[in-house]
Amino acid sequence: MRPWQFWWRSLVFARQYNPPEFVEHLMLLCTMTLGVRWILGMIGMLTLNWPYQVLSASFAIGSAVSMGIREMIIPSPRPRIVVAFAVVVAFSYALFAFIDLVRYY
Repeated sequence: MRPWQFWWRSLVFARQYNPPEFVEHLMLLCTMTLGVRWILGMIGMLTLNWPYQVLSASFAIGSAVSMGIREMIIPSPRPRIVVAFAVVVAFSYALFAFIDLVRYY
């Protein structure tokens, strides 16, 4: 039970002290979850559904934009290259996902 309390407290503190970053992490978690679902559909383990792909890419764009704007307004103690890399990776994933939608047309 103690590990669950630790994770719950960490989640509550993260939400209280830095709400924008918490929302970004939540969006990235949804992006990864839906992205895994989409990739499993691509390799044939699950049915191929494009709504998961669109929703995953939308979450990626939303989190990338949110990270970029938040870092411009209130810089974090992280190095700039780390944040820039995260934004570029999220946008690259979204771009690939939206380009891959052509095969459904």
